[in-house]
Amino acid sequence: MENADCPTEGDPLKREQDGVETGTVTGLRKKGVLALSKRTHWQTALFFLSLFLCLTIVFAFSFIIPCPVRPQYSVTWSRNFAGAAAAYDFLAIEDANKDKVMDVLFVIKGTEGSLNNTCGGAGLSSPCVFMVAVDGTDGETLWERPLNSELNWVQCGLGEDSGRSWNCLLSHSDQLSALDKQKGEVRWLQPHPVGVRSVAPVLSVPDLDGDSVGDIALLASDSVNTHLIFLSGKTGSQIGSSALLNSTQTANHLLHCPSKSSYYLLLQKDTGLYGLGLWRPAAEAGLKVKLGKDKHLEKMASMSTGLVPVYLSDSVEKVVRTNQADDSSDLLLVTAQEVVMLSGKSLQPLWSFNITSVLSEPSFGYFNKDEIRDVVIEDDAGNGTKRVVIVDGKSGRVLWEVNLLASPNSPPPACIHTTNTYSVFMIWGLFLAGRNSSVELADHRRSYMMHPLHSQVLLESNNTADNIVAFKATLLERGRHAAYILLTGPAMEGDKENKKSVDLSKRKLKQDVGESTVLPLGTSAVMESVEEIKEDFNRLRFSDH
Repeated sequence: MENADCPTEGDPLKREQDGVETGTVTGLRKKGVLALSKRTHWQTALFFLSLFLCLTIVFAFSFIIPCPVRPQYSVTWSRNFAGAAAAYDFLAIEDANKDKVMDVLFVIKGTEGSLNNTCGGAGLSSPCVFMVAVDGTDGETLWERPLNSELNWVQCGLGEDSGRSWNCLLSHSDQLSALDKQKGEVRWLQPHPVGVRSVAPVLSVPDLDGDSVGDIALLASDSVNTHLIFLSGKTGSQIGSSALLNSTQTANHLLHCPSKSSYYLLLQKDTGLYGLGLWRPAAEAGLKVKLGKDKHLEKMASMSTGLVPVYLSDSVEKVVRTNQADDSSDLLLVTAQEVVMLSGKSLQPLWSFNITSVLSEPSFGYFNKDEIRDVVIEDDAGNGTKRVVIVDGKSGRVLWEVNLLASPNSPPPACIHTTNTYSVFMIWGLFLAGRNSSVELADHRRSYMMHPLHSQVLLESNNTADNIVAFKATLLERGRHAAYILLTGPAMEGDKENKKSVDLSKRKLKQDVGESTVLPLGTSAVMESVEEIKEDFNRLRFSDH
């Protein structure tokens, strides 16, 4: 039986009695469906319109604003500079044409450049000095600038983050020339200070004259004293008066920042290494600029001279940074009997390592995973051989070593960092084990690569070069393209025994892997598969740090 209280389709009269007409309900339903249908059509139209706009934007950016194209570079290239009579021991790696690939800057001496520039055409006596920039991708000349001879020294990359309008500074023919690395234009030219006998390479210092451009400090010596002269980075003009540093000659110098905004000159004298707060000579020069002081170092400073004794020795040869990009990094001090690691903050010795005689400037790379740079030292082993040692940067203990035939004019060791916290170490010489051929010994210089994961073997390159004047291993792109640059030729003009011309060449580091010979170090070395070793080298990814 049907429920009388519940109207159904079979009882339309009952529904009418309840006050709701059937036609009215049906009309409302039709209006709701129509409104929903219209709203759905509008939503669909909006969706397709949005999709059309998105596709339009994608295609516009794809064709109108294309994605940046990475520069195409040659794996290896070589340039010959037949008009050059000599080359100088200098190579700078800079991005000179803003294509994000590093370029090569170097200096040669001759009568004519590679772009038909001549000394006479520039109003200079012949021969003159040419500073040249070549493209890192293919070795083509970007620019060259003829300058007066003779060249004393050249520095590049000074204070680029401080807004300077120049990038390289050359001391030549009693002049200082500041060059722009993009075009090779002379930004300013100043004579050497009057009354000095020699000037040392400059120091990049903070802005001292308030023109928002970093300035430079120049060490100049007369027959008795060493002076510090401040020059404007913007114009090259002298700022203030000269400051007297000491009554004896200073053999070398370095600017160090042990703590925030506190700059100290590290002066190498005949009695050792000394520190001097930059604020002292700046005040003596009459410059009213606020420079920081390190409380720890100032407590040890002499009341009369202001010098801080860092390391007393009569045989200090050089001081180098463990990280060239960090002016507060630890320092390695080389003497005639030992190398000493100095703390970058306190300038106190951390460890020392005994040597016979260091043959080249030490290099720094990562042999283990403690993220502290280790030291590569070439020590004289006697009888024409050298001992290449990798010393732990944390403790000073020996991590790895090998004996090689020491060839004169061999480049110093180099390191290229990888993304797995290790470095590839590159050394020059001749591995003697297993060699008994006089023909092989006659060619007594090869390049070798060693990776800490395969420290029991060396990769010996079959590519050799004679008369190497300058060498640098580096990355030509950020985080990639490890390569080495060689500048070869006569190192001095008038070398009649050397008739070879000046050559500049680039070779990709991995290019040498496939053509190299894998040499085991010692009879107890565990030889892995040659193919596996080379494959591990080819899989390396490089890092800037």
